[in-house]
Amino acid sequence: MTKNKITLKALLRFSLLAVLIALIVFLSYEFGIIEFFLSEEKLKNFINSLGPLGFIGFILIQAFQVVAAPIPGEVTGLLGGYLYGTVGGMILSTIGLTLGSVVAFMLGRIFGKPFVERVVDPVILSKFDYLLHHKGAFLVFFLFLIPGFPKDYLSYFLGLSRLSIFEFTIIAGTGRLLGTMLLSLGGSYLRQHEYIKFFSLAGVSLIIMVIIWLFKDKIERMFRLWHIHRYKKERKKRKK
Repeated sequence: MTKNKITLKALLRFSLLAVLIALIVFLSYEFGIIEFFLSEEKLKNFINSLGPLGFIGFILIQAFQVVAAPIPGEVTGLLGGYLYGTVGGMILSTIGLTLGSVVAFMLGRIFGKPFVERVVDPVILSKFDYLLHHKGAFLVFFLFLIPGFPKDYLSYFLGLSRLSIFEFTIIAGTGRLLGTMLLSLGGSYLRQHEYIKFFSLAGVSLIIMVIIWLFKDKIERMFRLWHIHRYKKERKKRKK
């Protein structure tokens, strides 16, 4: 009887969440919110319209684009550098991205696997399921460092892991710094009309991303094996 009550409660909670997600997606498209986030010009005009509170609006935009994972973060990352310079853009972007990552993490933790399976690509779920069996905080940090890696989806997924909210917050905040710095620097170059520097930076970043993309399966496999090896080693030490 108790088990049936728990199952019914979980089913009702999940059904309510599914309806809520569908409603948010529908309204986002209906009122042009998705289009708004994909337009750098509209984002810039909106933030400028907030005046002195523009930085708060930018932080919230960065947080939202993590939670709404399909929205590309490159647009908002460049915009941060364009509006606030390299250092300012990097700081504000880091705050927003960390906030959004924590929200995604908590959604995954609160609503569980059924919710995560609806949000996260099944390929990502199957590739990184080993992270759910033991913490692997160091490996997760490395995954966040890799440019082009689906960190937004990973944030939802890691809500199912054994990582604490504190550990995840530290990882999400520091692991994105490299990519955030490059995007902020690129946006700063655009603001100062230093197009040669911008395209040079974009070229180097593109080459790195292509190399990673070509070897991503090997890199992911290497991380997986390394993670499992460390876990087995730690278990042996505990048994001694």
